[in-house]
Amino acid sequence: MFEEPTLSSESHAGPPMRPPSLHHRTDGPARPAIPAQSRGPSGLHRFNSAPAGTVESALLGCCGSPQWAGRLAAHRPYPDLTALLAACDEASYDLSPAELSRALAGEPASGLLHGRAPRVAHTALSAAHSAYESRFGHAFVICLDGFRPSEHLDQVLTSIRSRLSHEPDEERSVAADELRRLARGRIVRLVADRGHAGSPSVAV
Repeated sequence: MFEEPTLSSESHAGPPMRPPSLHHRTDGPARPAIPAQSRGPSGLHRFNSAPAGTVESALLGCCGSPQWAGRLAAHRPYPDLTALLAACDEASYDLSPAELSRALAGEPASGLLHGRAPRVAHTALSAAHSAYESRFGHAFVICLDGFRPSEHLDQVLTSIRSRLSHEPDEERSVAADELRRLARGRIVRLVADRGHAGSPSVAV
């Protein structure tokens, strides 16, 4: 649906791209991508060997915290995807309050609505987002991995209405965990091997 930041063994940056986010709009700063190769080293190898600045730029498309992206880039190389995802989780849990706010501010509101969705669905989702942002001061974020596309709208509306009842500190914790889960999924797609059967991404 949406383009993702990608990695290759080349050292220069390509056109701006964003990772597929579980969102109904794609505004916000585009992230530089690492150009793709149809054949060559694995995605994780490219991630480990690319210049630090290039990797950090791609990682900012997974989570908009420079602290988070810099930490993951600095701790390379990773022996496997499991180790990379563990480092992703650890860096997410260690985000300072200011960096968490920065990352949340870079997330467009979740929704996945397109032009063919009923007008009433657009209206309901827009009202729910407005109420959420007014209460908590940042966009609503949710990871929908594991749900079928046909279930996304109901999941978003149900979750946003439920989370509106949270106290600000409680909701900030929930939003941080959803952001962590989003970052994990984006990293998987970022380092996925091009052309691998069943791969969540072919953009590397």
